Amino acid sequence: MTQQTVSFSRKDSANFFRTLNKRVNNYFKENDIKKTGNWKLYVKAIFMFTLLLGPFVLLLTVNLPVWLQIISMVIIGVGIAGVGMNVMHDANHGSFSSKKWVNKLMGSSIHILAGNDYNWKVQHNVLHHTYTNIQGHDEDIDAGRIIRFSKHAKWFKIHKYQKYYAFFLYGFLTVNWALTTDFKQTYQYLKRKLSYGDFPSPATQWTKLIIGKIIYYSIWVVLPLMLGYAWWQVLIGFFIMHYTAGIILSVIFQLAHVMPNTEMPLPDENGSMKNTWAIHQLFTTSNFSPKSWIVEFYTGGLNRQVEHHLFSNISHVHYRDIAKIVKETANEFSLPYNEYNSIWKAIAEHYQQLKTLGHKPSMA
Repeated sequence: MTQQTVSFSRKDSANFFRTLNKRVNNYFKENDIKKTGNWKLYVKAIFMFTLLLGPFVLLLTVNLPVWLQIISMVIIGVGIAGVGMNVMHDANHGSFSSKKWVNKLMGSSIHILAGNDYNWKVQHNVLHHTYTNIQGHDEDIDAGRIIRFSKHAKWFKIHKYQKYYAFFLYGFLTVNWALTTDFKQTYQYLKRKLSYGDFPSPATQWTKLIIGKIIYYSIWVVLPLMLGYAWWQVLIGFFIMHYTAGIILSVIFQLAHVMPNTEMPLPDENGSMKNTWAIHQLFTTSNFSPKSWIVEFYTGGLNRQVEHHLFSNISHVHYRDIAKIVKETANEFSLPYNEYNSIWKAIAEHYQQLKTLGHKPSMA
């Protein structure tokens, strides 16, 4: 990733974000509502942790037939994604609870999902939320050489076929987290002195990462082996749960930003962006399935990425309520509000975008 300094424009003569922020704040004040999570989020957190840990406890205590073992591992994968999107995500944005210790505790759930909180906060809170869709700065659109997510990324011949293989590769997201990504990111982020909040002691971060991985593998690999499962059964189960989680998380991530209706702007030669940060978010982010209760419930409000990117300090349980304010204000200021009515339409459009980006630039 490039280390060029990027700055956003401060020129917004119409004061879009100031107006929007005031309206959203007034909504919470007038209704006497906290911006953090409420009982609905806490009940949902219990449900998601049950999806994650319930089948695992069953596998360790009951002799299930093979087909039920496979189904259990799939459900665990659904639970990994569910906890990640609904609990860990809000907590590491500081919006799960008004109490810092609760956010820290719930945010640390990432360690049993295969990740690391320091790495996640840098990649997601700092790089992705600040430099959304900016090639060389937002790691979420950097898939190396194998997938081309941006028209500014170098084109290789293999990209002609990415529309066929990209969705298959999406399943390896959390497998990579568990095996290599965290170590690479810790090395790179510490070297670049990146942090979300206080910069950690390198020795502390490396110790925390290694202990976290030991605990993670002890739970998901060593424990099943000790209780009688063969190594190949554990390996297959481990792959099934992570592949399931990876597919879900990757698709949800890509539907928010790698779409025909989202832009991928670049800074000028001085590192300056055309728009203010808030307006930049409107051009680079897209919603999907705004009317689907089940999609919103399971994805932790990540189907409303526009609201999330503008107000990541607000818990996702409030996004449906503030969406009308955001949409009306964007329309009032003649700014885009990208949205697809269904998840299936969004997936089809993402596939089309993969196809478009797979064309050789000179032939496009």
